[in-house]
Amino acid sequence: MMEGRYEMIIYWSNEDSCFLVEVPELAGCMADGLSYTEAVANAQVVIDEWIRTARELGRPIPEPRGRLTYA
Repeated sequence: MMEGRYEMIIYWSNEDSCFLVEVPELAGCMADGLSYTEAVANAQVVIDEWIRTARELGRPIPEPRGRLTYA
């Protein structure tokens, strides 16, 4: 099951007054939550939905790459 192995970038947004989660390997995959735990749980739901939708549409699903590095 790939769904749990994607990198998540989690940060607090003062503008939105919540935690935001980005999943860089899945284009447009983001979630939020009032707590860190809620944001991560919501991100997992969105990841699962992203993958399910990609499968239904016959689109490629990127393999999780593990820890990403930024230059």
